[in-house]
Amino acid sequence: MSTAASQENAYERLRAELRQTPRTWLVTGVAGFIGSNLLETLLGLNQRVVGLDNFSTGHQRNLDEVKTRVAAEQWSRFQMHRGDTRNQEDCQRALWYSMPPLGSEKGIAVDYVLHQAALGSVPRSLTDPVTSNSANITGFLNMLVAARDANVAGFVYAASSSTYGDHPALPKVEHTIGKPLSPYAVTKYVNELYAEVFARCYGFNSIGLRYFNVFGPRQDPNGAYAAVIPRWADALLRGETVFINGDGETSRDFCYVANAIQANLIAAAGASPEARNQIYNVAVGDRTTLNQLFGLLRDNLVRHGVDPAATPQYREFRPGDVRHSQADVSKARELLGYSPTHDLRAGIEEALGWYVTHAPAQAAEAR
Repeated sequence: MSTAASQENAYERLRAELRQTPRTWLVTGVAGFIGSNLLETLLGLNQRVVGLDNFSTGHQRNLDEVKTRVAAEQWSRFQMHRGDTRNQEDCQRALWYSMPPLGSEKGIAVDYVLHQAALGSVPRSLTDPVTSNSANITGFLNMLVAARDANVAGFVYAASSSTYGDHPALPKVEHTIGKPLSPYAVTKYVNELYAEVFARCYGFNSIGLRYFNVFGPRQDPNGAYAAVIPRWADALLRGETVFINGDGETSRDFCYVANAIQANLIAAAGASPEARNQIYNVAVGDRTTLNQLFGLLRDNLVRHGVDPAATPQYREFRPGDVRHSQADVSKARELLGYSPTHDLRAGIEEALGWYVTHAPAQAAEAR
């Protein structure tokens, strides 16, 4: 079998194994965009899942939607804890699945932690660096300590492409970073440093996934810090102005959420010993300008029966943003067997179907 074929099959082999032998997972930030998509995938694979969220940026509606998309028996395997990673006791409590087997008082110990809880957004961190620091560094450290003490089999955390900072080289490779451009970038880099120190000092294994502009269903289009794809899709659907920061030639490596889910699962349950205690880019390895993205969204909405007669309005560049971003995903391919299933075009086609259906209800809720 070729290396490419082996990579393509790695995720399917893992999914089959998980169906055969269910495990117990903790997803922090489970009511958020990525967290709820992880929950849906895991429950669909008949896994036991504990969720932890303080609902500061996550939504109950995301969990409600997952409930409608999985079987009742699968949903019964989900246990939700409302809590905050900044509280050590909440972290410790979430590492137990509270359906004790015979002879167990605490319950079933969590096998894998997928740590998605964080306060995202570069602009938010510029406005309120103290809260970003508390959520992203204190919360991360608390979860890391709790997972170490519980001796979990795998700890995977959401890192960020913002860590590359002002380093100009493209594509971005994991071992070369620049100086951070925002408090948010600082917090995500500190996560990587803590994970490295825990490996050296305590022998605790973890894997960091540097996400590049992840998008997909259930990503919130509302609020001051909404990501570009859901915000623009929502604006086009409602006939509102789409604002582009700068000249529109800023470029990003947009990554559909299905690719991020794949990376999380294989990093937690499928990584070889030599693949652990490493950082990996999670992206497609492509680059799209904001002007190209606008055209792609508009054209796809036409195929969904919506004809947005809109042109974008340009405004000042946003502080803290990098000009261009593109990932080299060869390390994840080689060591994890990661193989992206969706490029930007395929991801947009899937995501827009969701936005067309759900945008009106979300807009009403936001009002």
